[in-house]
Amino acid sequence: MDIATLIGLVGAMGLMAYSIMMDDPAAINGFIHVPSAMITFGGALMCTLAAEKDIKSLVEDLKSIQKVLKPVNFNQAETIKNIINLSNVARKDGLLALEEASAGIDDPFLKKGILLIVDGTDPELVRSILETEISCIEDRHKAKAAFWDNLGLSGPAWGMIGTLIGLINMLKNLSDPSSIGPSMSVALITTFYGSILANWLCTPVASKLKANSAEEIALKTVQVEGILSIQAGENPRVIEEKLKSFLTPADREQFSENAEGGEGGEK
Repeated sequence: MDIATLIGLVGAMGLMAYSIMMDDPAAINGFIHVPSAMITFGGALMCTLAAEKDIKSLVEDLKSIQKVLKPVNFNQAETIKNIINLSNVARKDGLLALEEASAGIDDPFLKKGILLIVDGTDPELVRSILETEISCIEDRHKAKAAFWDNLGLSGPAWGMIGTLIGLINMLKNLSDPSSIGPSMSVALITTFYGSILANWLCTPVASKLKANSAEEIALKTVQVEGILSIQAGENPRVIEEKLKSFLTPADREQFSENAEGGEGGEK
């Protein structure tokens, strides 16, 4: 479970609920209105469905919220270490020795690239195959994030539609001044619901999906460069320096310290 995401979502809702009930716990009842929820949440969801390919796609996109609740670990430093180890094997025993070494690789993308160079695939073709896969992965990630962006845009719009409906009904009963306050309150609840849908749920989920996608694509870019460097027969030290350029200055320094510590430990 991604603790940061969970704390953020639960904390935001908790603080909002607490501020509503701070002076009067019963005040929360005034913010619960089923027809308004149907207009806002239902309307936004149905409009988003209209933009989807089919109902199955909508269900799959909704399930993508699970991805932001699961912790991800795209460790570039660890990946670089693995690539350097593989380059040492290739330099010592040749590219064919990587076939046996690939058995211990857990990452399917990296393993695929290593097996491609073991098979003697042309470097340009290797790059093309791997970059095409990266592009397809990125497109799928963008589609999931776009779903939440679209749902977030629909929420406030349908909240405003609900508010207009409430105001129209209120204006029909201006002869009864005592009904204006409650009617206006109900009319504004839909705008409130729309803002919650967009800012509490959709925007954070879309942002998290985009951030996770960027990390994964960056990792795979490192892997592509490492794979092609191994195939080109470059010196492991040169490969290390090349791949370290993908790291932040702080991570680069830590990587170097860990590498020195590891060498010292081996001696």
